[in-house]
Amino acid sequence: MIIGIPRALIYWKRPCFWEIFFENLGFKVLLSPLTNKEIIQKGTMVSDPETCFSNKVYWGHLLSLEGKCNFIFVPRLKTNKEKLEYCPKFFALPDLAKILVKTPILTETFDERREKFEKTLLKLGKKLRKNKKEVERAKKIAFLKEKELEKKKQKEFFEKIESKKPKIVLVSHPYNLYDDYINLRIKDKLGELGAEAIFIDEVPNPKTQHPIKSQVPSPDIQFHWEFGKEIMERISMILDYEITGVIELSSFQCGCDAVLKEFVERKFKKNKIPFLYLIIDEHTGEAGIQTRLEAFIDTLGL
Repeated sequence: MIIGIPRALIYWKRPCFWEIFFENLGFKVLLSPLTNKEIIQKGTMVSDPETCFSNKVYWGHLLSLEGKCNFIFVPRLKTNKEKLEYCPKFFALPDLAKILVKTPILTETFDERREKFEKTLLKLGKKLRKNKKEVERAKKIAFLKEKELEKKKQKEFFEKIESKKPKIVLVSHPYNLYDDYINLRIKDKLGELGAEAIFIDEVPNPKTQHPIKSQVPSPDIQFHWEFGKEIMERISMILDYEITGVIELSSFQCGCDAVLKEFVERKFKKNKIPFLYLIIDEHTGEAGIQTRLEAFIDTLGL
């Protein structure tokens, strides 16, 4: 049996976890192709005009899996282990997916206000006719791989911090940061301009990682959204290091980012760090992004 996974949006919340989990349960996994022009066009065509760009991309990836697998995995993410909510758009993904494709949707609701992630995994495994022992084994292997990748990411972070190049922090959601087609290779472009790009989610988690003194987010910067709290905590961490500038990347029509942006910009400007805000959508071109990046780098005197 083949389980398809759209390589967009919620996939980047736990990259590699799900494919390793399903593979160790004995299934074949098919990831959708890397984002391309055709995928974006497909997603845009089936989306409501008010849909954020990131969701449009997800629908394109979903449609690219139609007829190529037995099930398409679309989990419903509601809250994390800290009882913080994911983006509201995540809640309805399985329901909308069932409308858009004929391939059966494999789903389960991950709401850690109600039950632990591990318990929900058992329910998912039961749907696939796997017993507790098989699910526990697959989960353990997936968690170990996740930790391994996290350690690698931390190592790369400290290598970048020690670099003599000017450091530019890229603030965004992982599904924007790690999709080179979506962000128009912004990391490479900054490298070509002589800067070291650091993704905000590469910054060690202040609660569990590098033991250094960090600024504690003030009470007025608390969010019920998991990404809001996570980004603000990591911003407080990165401020302990010498950074040259910050670029926030946001998907067009992202309501959550519209709120978060004000807090992010205020935090960096308070610390006198230059800040650039870029919005991306299906019409964004490389030339426009390149021009703005070059202008930003020039203002930094690099």
